[in-house]
Formats: sequence, structure tokens, C-alpha cells
Amino acid sequence: MGIRRRNGFVDELSRNFNLYLMLLPALAGFFIFCYLPIYGLVIAFKRFDIILGFADSPWVGFKHFRSFFQDPLFFRTLRNTLLLGIFNLLWGFSPPILFALFLNEMRWFKLKKLYQTISYLPHFISTVVVVGMLMELTAPAGAISQILGLFGLHDIAFFNDPKYFRSLYISSGIWQGMGFASIIYLSTLSGVDVEQYESAYIDGASRLQRMRFITLPALMPTITVLLILNTASIINVGFEKVFLMQNPAIYETADVIQTYVYRRGISGYDFSYATAVGLFNSVVSFILVAGANKLSNLLNQNGIW
Repeated sequence: MGIRRRNGFVDELSRNFNLYLMLLPALAGFFIFCYLPIYGLVIAFKRFDIILGFADSPWVGFKHFRSFFQDPLFFRTLRNTLLLGIFNLLWGFSPPILFALFLNEMRWFKLKKLYQTISYLPHFISTVVVVGMLMELTAPAGAISQILGLFGLHDIAFFNDPKYFRSLYISSGIWQGMGFASIIYLSTLSGVDVEQYESAYIDGASRLQRMRFITLPALMPTITVLLILNTASIINVGFEKVFLMQNPAIYETADVIQTYVYRRGISGYDFSYATAVGLFNSVVSFILVAGANKLSNLLNQNGIW
């Protein structure tokens, strides 16, 4: 059996040698940049000294983890991270689905393509530009401030008031990512048999009924997989956009784990501490994804594994 399997592998390799050779650079890059750096996690349990290096720096055990959990800012950053991640998932997950359903129901092909193209464009705008646009729109002379002024709402400092941070972050994220995120749902819908819609139409099913009993069930496996994957974002809130939008005046709601680690670990050159917090983040993310996958398997057997 072992010889047969080995011969099968050799035959497969010889038949598709050129394809495997093309794949080799990608595998090498993935190994170098994704797997080798995992060794660096060891400094989370050491007092890292850049002169001594990874191997010779002294061990301190779980000291950095205890320091993080005992830090007065721990609960504030954890609360902000969880709230931002949960709200972003609640408000930001469904718009791409609804937009894909809207486009799928459109019968005017040229208008459908126009809407698709326009909705994809914000995805290709850099985060720095998006935050800059937000600042300009919410400035005293900006369009949003001028419109609010017509209703008697003047001098709202959006970027200096903690209560507006989450709304700005989530709404701008929906605008930027909704169109591009809908691509995968539209791809799934393109594989649905048209005869199902035709049969339902002949049987007298309305458009909403066809959407409910044909379109949505076809999307459910994709929705489940993406929802499981997106649960990691509850604790893994993106650093760049939060960092660009925050300032000390709004740390009360805008200071998340990633930005706190940057200030304490990277700017303060405490690399061991930053690694320990990053490892904590990764472990919690894995637990969330594994838990969501287990729950999905129990409910509808649509888990990732």
C-alpha cells in the first residue's frame, strides 16, 4: 500500500511538474513570511534583548500577560475592542448580502453593471484617503456639517467627541466594503439553476417568495462560512483605520487593543509585551472562530470543518 501511494505521488509529480514548479515560489514565500515568524512568539515569554536575540534573552514566563491583565487600561481597551467588533459585525455583515440580492433581482443589465462598478470603487480607496474624506466631510465647513446646520445642529466636533467614533468607523466601513464584499454572494447566485426560478414563477410564486425559498437557501452555506470567518474580527479590529481616526480626546471609545499595543509595545520598545498581547489576541480569535464553527455544525451542519 505504501509503495503504491509513493508511486502515485511520483507519477502525479512527473505529470504536472511544471505546475508544481510554478507553485513553488508562492509556497516558499508563504513559508518564509507566515510560518517562520511564528518562532518570534517565544519573546512573549522572555525579557527580549535585541543584543542577546531570541534564543539568549532571559525567560520571564507569563510576566507580560499578567502585566497586561493587571493594567488599569486593560478593561477599557478590551471593552472598546469587543464593542467595536460586535457592532461592526452586526451592522456591517448584512449590507453586502442585501446589496447582492438587490443586484440579483435587477433585470436591466446595463444599470446593474453600472451599480456594481460604482459600488466596487470605494474598496480601492486607501484607508488614509477614506479617513481624510471623513475629516473633510465632518469639518465645520464640510458637507455633512452644512446639511446638519440646516436642521439647527451646529458645531458638532465629530472627531473630538467619543460618542461619534463608532458610528463614523462602522458607517465608513460599510460604504467602503459593501460593494466588493457582495462579489462572493453574486458569484454564488450565478450558480443557481435558472429553471428553479422559472418553475416557481409558473407555480405563481411572487418575487419575494422566490427570493425567500430559492435565493436565500442558496446563499446560506456561503453566509455561514463568511460569518464564521468574520467572528475573528470581533477581537481583531483593524489597526490602521482606528489609529488614523483616534486622538487622545476620544480614547474613551477609540482606544482598542491594537492601538494600545502600538503605544505601549512598539513606540515604547517593549517588544515582549507587544508580542504577549498579540498572542492573547490571536488565541481569543481562534477560540471565537472555533466556537462559531462548532455552533454552526450543531445548528445546520454548515461548518468550515
